[in-house]
Amino acid sequence: MPLPTAVSIEHARHFYAEELCRANRITSPAICSAFATVPRERFVGPGPWIIQTGGSSWFTEDGDPRRLYRDALIVLDESKHLNNGQPSLWAIHLDMLAVRPGDQVLHLGCGTGYYSAILAELTGPAGKVTAVEIDEGLAARARVALEPWPHVTVIHADGSRGPFDPADVIVVSAGATHPLPAWLAALKPEGKLLFPLTSTRGPGAMAYLTRKSAGNFAAMIRGSVFFVDFAGARDPEVSSELAHALKRDEGASVRSLRCDPHQPDESCWLHGNGWCFSRRPSINAQSE
Repeated sequence: MPLPTAVSIEHARHFYAEELCRANRITSPAICSAFATVPRERFVGPGPWIIQTGGSSWFTEDGDPRRLYRDALIVLDESKHLNNGQPSLWAIHLDMLAVRPGDQVLHLGCGTGYYSAILAELTGPAGKVTAVEIDEGLAARARVALEPWPHVTVIHADGSRGPFDPADVIVVSAGATHPLPAWLAALKPEGKLLFPLTSTRGPGAMAYLTRKSAGNFAAMIRGSVFFVDFAGARDPEVSSELAHALKRDEGASVRSLRCDPHQPDESCWLHGNGWCFSRRPSINAQSE
């Protein structure tokens, strides 16, 4: 491979973004532009890198940034099972979130900040992204890497603990067994929450919530995903029940998240303490 130039790296980044959108049928110009703009090499450290895809992993031949522009995981810390995240997975789910210019976004578990930068591109300079990371070293790396986006603030903190400022969008980048009250409380009216809903064993799914009233949210559970655990957002008993619920129908029947007191009944897909993923439509949600 010829020596990289700024032009060739930019070309690789644009091709990568176009392929992500084409292969995943994403028509949003904003998503394509964000992935074509953010330099992935700022967030993964110097190469060579460990690439993971299709169940296998290997070292790149060198530190040429063009090798990063593929739909694959880039290992950040092999001992902690931390990686840069699957671009196609996040492109698909961020497209469904429809982040708008000017949105106030909370990103929990931001790692080194690559997807915080993608979110910052989607909100534009009129928006704000608050990126929270519990690992002090990762937070420090994210703070440096995100300097070109002054509307991003990186905080070294536990993302399972609030209170948080009101947010139009909350994105969680580690697996939880249930939604946390602090996350729900931070959502503005019609605010959206995206988080991986994962049990201890087996694949999880991505949960989308949209606030419809104080204690009622439209909900959708989709996909098959694997994420590291979100410390502070895990409950062993709920994890076991969640595994059974996902095995039944992968969350396809879920229509809402209820936070009103009620006894478990046949409409409850997964009933927890103060929350319930329900098969009932959300209040104010339009019937399909």
